[in-house]
Amino acid sequence: MATELARIRNIGMIAHIDAGKTTTTERILYYSGYTHALGDVDDGTTVTDWWAQERERGITIKAAAVTTHWRDSATSEEAQINIIDTPGHIDFTAEVQRSLRVLDGGVVIFDAVNGVEPQSETVWRQADAYRVPRLCYINKMDRVGAELSRALDMIRDRLHAQPVLLQLPIGVESHFSGVVDLITQQALVFGDELGAHPELAPIPPTMQAEAAAARDELVELIAECDDDLTLKYLAGAQIEHHELYRVLRRAVIANQLTPVLLGSSLHNKGVQPLLDAIVRYLPSPLDAPPVEGIDPTSGDAVARQARVDEPLCGLVFKIVMDPYAGRLAYTRIYSGVLHSGNAIYNATRKRRERAQRLLQVQAKKYNEIPECRAGDIVAIVGFKESTTGDTLSDATHEVLLESIAFPEPVIRVAIEPYDAVEQGKLADALRILSEEDPTFRVAVDDETGQMVISGMGELHLEIIADRLQREYGVRCRMGAPQVAYRESVTRPAHAEGSHIRELGGRRHFAIVQLEVAPNATNAGIDMIDRTPADTFPRPYVAAIERGVMRALQSGVLLGYPVIDIRVTVLAAQHHSSDSSVEDFEVAGQWACREAMEQAGPVLLEPIMRVETYTPEEYAGSVAHDFGARRAVVQTITVSANSMHAVTALTPLTGMIGYATALRSLTSGRGAFTMELDHYAQVSDATHERFLGPDWRTLFA
Repeated sequence: MATELARIRNIGMIAHIDAGKTTTTERILYYSGYTHALGDVDDGTTVTDWWAQERERGITIKAAAVTTHWRDSATSEEAQINIIDTPGHIDFTAEVQRSLRVLDGGVVIFDAVNGVEPQSETVWRQADAYRVPRLCYINKMDRVGAELSRALDMIRDRLHAQPVLLQLPIGVESHFSGVVDLITQQALVFGDELGAHPELAPIPPTMQAEAAAARDELVELIAECDDDLTLKYLAGAQIEHHELYRVLRRAVIANQLTPVLLGSSLHNKGVQPLLDAIVRYLPSPLDAPPVEGIDPTSGDAVARQARVDEPLCGLVFKIVMDPYAGRLAYTRIYSGVLHSGNAIYNATRKRRERAQRLLQVQAKKYNEIPECRAGDIVAIVGFKESTTGDTLSDATHEVLLESIAFPEPVIRVAIEPYDAVEQGKLADALRILSEEDPTFRVAVDDETGQMVISGMGELHLEIIADRLQREYGVRCRMGAPQVAYRESVTRPAHAEGSHIRELGGRRHFAIVQLEVAPNATNAGIDMIDRTPADTFPRPYVAAIERGVMRALQSGVLLGYPVIDIRVTVLAAQHHSSDSSVEDFEVAGQWACREAMEQAGPVLLEPIMRVETYTPEEYAGSVAHDFGARRAVVQTITVSANSMHAVTALTPLTGMIGYATALRSLTSGRGAFTMELDHYAQVSDATHERFLGPDWRTLFA
């Protein structure tokens, strides 16, 4: 079993939009024998982008999983590669985030012309957060303006990584024809149109000095990660290929070094060496550290090794509603074995579920399997309550893994069906879609009674509306996009909340004193407990925190969630017989709301980081247009192909409808990316618009 686990690679393809993730995945599937024809994004013939909206728009929207096999040409090691092809658009960042949570390694793809783009930085930070080892693949080396040295500098400067160049390009731009392997000192030339049979050749004479110098630098970087190899290097001894492979693999798994490979996936160059590197350097489930959680009963730390003789442990990372298979729970199995038909315990919800069927996922197809084991990623049929982020475990050996935190929606619209008869049908469809997508929310406006949907951007909500019509047959009207604001406080304030009463013949007693204060931007919510640990029961502290968190879900101004706040529990009083955890939840909630009213509550608006790419002749117009949107232009950079990248921080309110405006400004030649940077206090005029001219005195 250890041998089988060592042959598994669970990897994700991650990158900025249009860097070539799906094209690279399609080439991997072709060269590994999974498919017998090259899939093409433009033709709509890809395996992983199988959804109608993806093929029409030419972008990945849903993360798709597929399994293939490859034998490393140097080590002859054969591996099963479970690939998840993730979206590149920021509106679908949840798909990347939950994929990285359960993967053992990643391939980060960069455009050789544009280098490190905004979404590349975002996914890199997400991979850092989950400590996912990575390879870099610099794609589109045959494009005009491709510049390897610039891309490497950007990886160092923007991503703070240590790239290790494993190859040199043979030829530049349109003359790119192959690569030089710096470890073996051989050239790999891609001569035939399909690139299926690259030719091994000597290094071109004009490149021999450059290749020798680059290899010395490569060997020095690898040797620094191993004491024995360092001594051999300093002594000038011959270092064998297998020693470099072994030490580099260990350095990649430890996130010390990041190998860099080159290619042009669209034109079938460089993909086979990338497959070799995936098998050679990225970790198997055995190489990954044990998954860590807590015992929900005792609170003690618990670790699970990737072994079949360990108690069962898994994490549900995605829910999919399939029209034929029904409700599917995509699950990563970390330890143990699960057989089809077995019962399993959901430690998050404290419920038993039954795995009626187990499916191996192959994009839009599913193969039924009798069992799944440690290291597997499967879809489980039959779960009724389990949802994204839930932990599955053995009922007699409970463990609770860290869940998956998703960003909050930043934009919302009112929605209603064309026909009032379909109101119930719409509500059911939206409930299903929100279960699939944790960044999509549905609510009813208390004042207007309208149904309101919230998401990560205009494209996100546009896709939702399209799905409602295509998949559920509900035609809808959508209102104008509105910004999803947040609330916070501007000064410290104290308050006391009490829950002292008699209900149903039972006395209730709880008193909580706390302070709320502003926190740093993007610092989130901090809870500090100053109650005496020796006299005040710890379960009551947890209850106060739950009450506070419930209060922070809805602010005192307009009911938006509260962020960037610090709450300190100063003191609390309990009664030995009359107090309960429910009493302290209520008292904590009331104390927090009263304190927020006295702490100068304010509205916050999302500030977006926008990067717009435009030809040189339109750069001035784009920068001027940003000024009209209350944006602050930070940088204007010029890439090798004379495209200008204008980076700005701008309120989201000014970016609604920007896609249409940019097409007009640049004659259809501009493109942009946008992601949330932080929240900032809205202007006095915006406060007055929502709260009236006397808004400052509302909670004076």
